[in-house]
Amino acid sequence: MNKQISKLTLLATLGMSASVALAQVPNNDGYLFDTRGVVARSGFGLCWKTTRWTPAMAIAECDPDLVKKPDAPKPAAPAATPKPAAQKVTLAADALFDFDKAVLRPEGKAKLDDVTGKLKGMKLEVIIAVGHADRLGSDKYNQKLSEKRAEAVKSYLVGKGVEPNRVYTEGKGEKQPITGDKCGKSDKRTKQLVECLQPDRRVEIEVIGTK
Repeated sequence: MNKQISKLTLLATLGMSASVALAQVPNNDGYLFDTRGVVARSGFGLCWKTTRWTPAMAIAECDPDLVKKPDAPKPAAPAATPKPAAQKVTLAADALFDFDKAVLRPEGKAKLDDVTGKLKGMKLEVIIAVGHADRLGSDKYNQKLSEKRAEAVKSYLVGKGVEPNRVYTEGKGEKQPITGDKCGKSDKRTKQLVECLQPDRRVEIEVIGTK
């Protein structure tokens, strides 16, 4: 009778082992799991391991010392304060001159004073001063006159504290009039024509910088 009971107990044990073995978790066959997916343990509370077990298969609930602990997350670097985007600034003005002169008129000085006042709030890159002349006189003479007018503007700006190497000058002579056909096509020097061509006797100023 006792032999029969022992035999039944052995069969039951073997059957349980077989069912446990069949319940192995596919992605970790280093341990035996029961039908509930719980690790099978011995009478001493130790996890049952298969013959395929390696330390790399260790799980925390059975072999916590063998489980590689995740690296502590590195503290996030403080976000860099974004630099404000440089704002391109362009200022334009016309400095006017009297007929056949390269001396700034009072209103021309006033415009340049306004420009230099605005330079205080920006980082200056360059000031471009382009001189012009009206059509009265020869091309060669007007070219020289336009260059002198541009230089007159530069001298005034430098006198206001602008660095000389920041001011670029050039002359366009009579090539770029802004009066167009407004004053007629005659080149006869009359008081009326001289007054009409006044807008052509100018220096165009462009200031480029960033805020």
